[in-house]
Amino acid sequence: MSFHIVLPRAMQLERSAELAARHEAPRHAMWLLANELGAAVHEPDNSAASFTDKIRAVVAPPENLWVLARRIRSMALPGDVIFCSAEAGGLQLAAAYGEGQPRPHIAVFVHNIDRPRARFALRWWRIAQKVDLFLACSERQVAFLRQSLNLSTDRVRHVWDHTDTEFFSPGAESGRKKRPLIVSVGLEQRDYKTLADATRDLDVDVRISGFSKDAAAMSRTFPEVLPGNMSRRFYEWPQLVQLYRDADVVVVSCHPNKYAAGVQSLMEASACRRPVIATSTEGLNGYLDESILAISPHDIQGMREAILQVLSDRPGAEVRAAQGHELALRRYNMDRYVTEISGAIRSLL
Repeated sequence: MSFHIVLPRAMQLERSAELAARHEAPRHAMWLLANELGAAVHEPDNSAASFTDKIRAVVAPPENLWVLARRIRSMALPGDVIFCSAEAGGLQLAAAYGEGQPRPHIAVFVHNIDRPRARFALRWWRIAQKVDLFLACSERQVAFLRQSLNLSTDRVRHVWDHTDTEFFSPGAESGRKKRPLIVSVGLEQRDYKTLADATRDLDVDVRISGFSKDAAAMSRTFPEVLPGNMSRRFYEWPQLVQLYRDADVVVVSCHPNKYAAGVQSLMEASACRRPVIATSTEGLNGYLDESILAISPHDIQGMREAILQVLSDRPGAEVRAAQGHELALRRYNMDRYVTEISGAIRSLL
């Protein structure tokens, strides 16, 4: 019996571990999990895709994950346990096995399975008959799997998402800011147009950590022209931690979505003990506790009022930040996550 971990892309886990050992980057949960289980780690490469791979990739791209699925199928034995860290890789691997044939135990962590192509893939390849355990960090995704595939609660489990609370931690401000600082991090499903409109005439600086070459995504994410008090750039890991520590408030501004877009920034800010304002979306439901000021999507006035509330009531903001920090240490810490995933995987034996 062997354990296997399937990654959706090349992640250079050994390199990440080296950087983490020097406190230049956060630890990676899959590296810790692989060491906990003694698991072999599999990730896609540039091997040539077959004709069948290319056909299947029309439904569930990319092609290299189908190549990876065939490779794992050729080496994994019945009785082995395979953990796929995302539906990208998990769907392909499950589809590679025929119904009724001997196969390894398969667990898949899903992030955004409730979308057209993924829903079709679930039914077309009868994925529910081939995956022993689904896990998800969004309650909305858990509910979708249970209802749409008619799965029992022991086949679909909710697992709180995680961050490295040893790396993202409270610390001193840099002393370089000249006025209140609003920080926002990330690009996925982000709505910086609302943030820009809510802050453009406030006496604050707004700094965004987020960069992409995808022009279509950028046009949906950012206003055509950034206000004079807003800037965006790429921050290295240590710079990002300091950005959080310098923040008077961290804003997680998202478009409506059904998965936990924005949760990483929310957890990182809480781990750094900073006040957090977040958009109330279906995907983030469950993460928006009493430590978070929640606002409706696209609510410019609501966001503005929440920011002014934090800046005008510093004692109240610090109380909520302390609550969020305690929650991050208890619920979102990476070691808890690895222990829980490891236990879930071992339970398949």
